[in-house]
Amino acid sequence: MTAPHATQRIWLTGATSGIGRALAERLLAQGHRVALSARRPEALAELAGNQDNALLLPLDVTDRQAVLAAGRRLEARFGGLDLVILNAGTCEYLDARDFDSALVERVFAPNVFGALYGVEAALPLLRRARAEGGRPLLAATSSASAYLALPRAEAYGASKAALSYFLESLRLDLAGEGIDVSLIHPGFVKTPLTDRNDFPMPMRVSAERAAETILAGLAAHRLDIHFPRRFTLLLKLLGSLSPGLRFRLGRRLTRDHDAAPREVRS
Repeated sequence: MTAPHATQRIWLTGATSGIGRALAERLLAQGHRVALSARRPEALAELAGNQDNALLLPLDVTDRQAVLAAGRRLEARFGGLDLVILNAGTCEYLDARDFDSALVERVFAPNVFGALYGVEAALPLLRRARAEGGRPLLAATSSASAYLALPRAEAYGASKAALSYFLESLRLDLAGEGIDVSLIHPGFVKTPLTDRNDFPMPMRVSAERAAETILAGLAAHRLDIHFPRRFTLLLKLLGSLSPGLRFRLGRRLTRDHDAAPREVRS
């Protein structure tokens, strides 16, 4: 994006809830041509209303063929894409006492593979925008949990860490083509997903504030858009500690932290 309000061709997934909805409302209000994707067509229709700059693309991001078909429809309607925001995702917490690999698969399906299918569908359209003289941007919503291993976050945190690593690596390979990649690492944001959490969420921000911060970062093509910064910088710092220190810190956050831990060496 060359300027915050320059008209762009945008594809946004996970558009009907939380951060995605707040982003969609702002982008449509700014006059961008926005393709909106989510699973429920009726929720997309309610979000778009009568705005003629909205293109509804209902899909399940875990269905690779559906995502690729959405890419073909986008090509037919928009030609190219100036900005892609892969925001769809989910969260479930793992109970190690009742380990469930199916839960891990459910979380990885949209958070990792859904994003990868989106990249596969979007890259030809981002390249089209680059050929037209633009500086296209691929962005995805990861999580501040990617910075530091946390209790019960084996599935969610690992999926977001995998997404962050993949896109940081892809960023290196796309730089020579003139396609930028931004990663979004939110802390706690008030959304229907976080409303289900049963633990304290320090420094939680509204979805509207999150959207404002994200759009400012995207306009500047920032590599890492993380917020609220006091919280995310702390997680980055803690993530840089030795394994032993990270373990002792993490043990204090677990619900059975009074149980005697086994010896751990740094």
